[in-house]
Amino acid sequence: MTRFDPPAARRGGPVTAADEELATLARALGHPARAAIVRLLSERGECVCGQIVDVMPLAQATVSQHLKVLKDAGLVQGEVDGPRVCYCVDPKKLKRLRELVAGL
Repeated sequence: MTRFDPPAARRGGPVTAADEELATLARALGHPARAAIVRLLSERGECVCGQIVDVMPLAQATVSQHLKVLKDAGLVQGEVDGPRVCYCVDPKKLKRLRELVAGL
């Protein structure tokens, strides 16, 4: 089975691994709340979910879901700290995102 490549992608050349990586990261940041969470974590260094909920006008469950999307994309890391999880931005992944966007 072959993968479907839209005509625009064929005209611009083959879809590369970098294109796929950028699309994954862009999807993760494709919601304004997730972009705000990444910005907050970048500014503060690290936060537990409750601290993010205190700043965001969202329910705890909604913030947790957004954090999961960001973690799955690799933009955010979570470290268990007793009964809580402390979140921070993965600086290498954020740097990689900047490189990918600059390459457009």
